[in-house]
Amino acid sequence: MLRSMYSGISGMRNMQTKLDTIGNNIANVNTFGYKKGRTTFKDMVSQQIAGASGPGGNLGGTNPRQIGLGSQLASIDTIHTQGSLQNTNRELDLGISGDGYFRLGDQENTFYSRAGNFYLDQAGDIVNSDGQYLLGMDGGVINIPPTSQSFSISQTGNVNVIDAEGNLETVGTISLAFFPNPEGLQKAGNNLYQVTVNSGEPGAPSIPGENGTGTLVAGTLEMSNVDLSEEFTEMIVAQRAFQANTRIITTSDEILQELVNLKR
Repeated sequence: MLRSMYSGISGMRNMQTKLDTIGNNIANVNTFGYKKGRTTFKDMVSQQIAGASGPGGNLGGTNPRQIGLGSQLASIDTIHTQGSLQNTNRELDLGISGDGYFRLGDQENTFYSRAGNFYLDQAGDIVNSDGQYLLGMDGGVINIPPTSQSFSISQTGNVNVIDAEGNLETVGTISLAFFPNPEGLQKAGNNLYQVTVNSGEPGAPSIPGENGTGTLVAGTLEMSNVDLSEEFTEMIVAQRAFQANTRIITTSDEILQELVNLKR
């Protein structure tokens, strides 16, 4: 009887975690490059009442008898599927069509991101909204001289400028990183990811379109891969599951009350 009460508690706790994940997904439905989370569960250890027995003599075999002790959190996954590309017609908005991540920071502290909304600082360096440098193939920053007449970014990451004399010049090449296990990356906030022991090392920087990476689409931004219809459906499922687990607790409490009332 008390086992059922604690099973209900474990179920309620897990549904709260699921709702937390769903709430974060919905809050980031319009966050560029955001990858949605998913919560999975597994059963806890089962208490053995009787073991299995094989056939013998005049009797057949019997199956084991076990009572489960509730559920527990199995994983909180990050789903790295491609988000849709939204057209912005802005030169420094870059979407990745395919796999790969932008490299941000410096050679000592490198972060990774799918958010491609970039800007120019006072010196003409390409940075993200937090001022972190977008890294090129050589590991350095990419600078667009303030005296340039115009610039463009190709699918393979080449940053081309028209200088003050009207000459075409390539000032750098945007690099991408590819991971053996993208789901092993750790979220660091601000649309950034960090390497973990399970994500694998990204290896040498790659030119967009090579070594498994996708190409760049200038003038677009990758939207979140959150599907609101799916999230609201999962919210309803989690809410009903939470209610069902609370019913287990209230029913167990009513049985306890009946036992207490046996002696008056």
